[in-house]
Amino acid sequence: MPKMKTKSGTKKRFRLTASGKIRFSPSRKRHGLSKRPKKMKRQARGTAIMSERDRGLVLEYMPYARVR
Repeated sequence: MPKMKTKSGTKKRFRLTASGKIRFSPSRKRHGLSKRPKKMKRQARGTAIMSERDRGLVLEYMPYARVR
C-alpha cells in the first residue's frame, strides 16, 4: 500500500509540540493593520496553541503526526 500524503498547507501552517499539542500562528497580521485594534495585534503576536476541538480536524491532514 502506498504512503499517505500530508496536506501541503498543513505542513506549512502547523507544528506539533513535544506533548502532542498543535502550535500555529494566528491570522490577520499581514496587511491592513491600521484598522485593527492594538489589543488584537498584540494578542496575535508569536504562536498559539490550538484548542482540543479543532485539533482533530487538523490531525486528519497529518497522517504521520505522532500524537500522545
